[in-house]
Amino acid sequence: MSKYIPRLLDDYNKKIKPALSKDLNISNDMRIPKILKISLNIGFGQARLNENQLKAALEELTNIAGQKAVITKSKKAISNFKIRENDPVGIKVTLRSTKMYEFLDRFISIASPRIRDFRGLSSNGFDGRGNYNFGISEQIIFPEINYDKVKRVSGMNITVVTSADSDYQAYKLLMSFGFPIKENKKFEEK
Repeated sequence: MSKYIPRLLDDYNKKIKPALSKDLNISNDMRIPKILKISLNIGFGQARLNENQLKAALEELTNIAGQKAVITKSKKAISNFKIRENDPVGIKVTLRSTKMYEFLDRFISIASPRIRDFRGLSSNGFDGRGNYNFGISEQIIFPEINYDKVKRVSGMNITVVTSADSDYQAYKLLMSFGFPIKENKKFEEK
């Protein structure tokens, strides 16, 4: 009986890893950059005022990720934002292993082409340590969401954490997966 391997993981092992090794001039297989995890976050400032919307958003993020999402709570009270300690302020889920590659495949091939007026993700989302952050303004781009049941269109932040040493290596890694990032001259010149 064969074990299930996601399409992008298979591509990474067979095509992307050897190409990155040659392109980045890395001889040690363990130093070749790889994706470690993907984190999805939805900020929900007035969650305690509207519990039904919080539950709906929790269910939507769970459907998008294919894994149970959790509610994040405030660590301390902030009077200017009318937030008390332990108030719900957001929802998060962290994907690793096969679910991470399945989500990445769905985002690259199905969800990102459904973004309105999409011309590519900004290349300014790299943080200097090889990780990439970007936001999407509507969760309805994912096919798992039933548009008729959506009560509130909300955006989310997606963070792709890699083992790359630099932004350049992370850029090359994500571009080799077919990630829809706008080409940047500072990355192409190296």
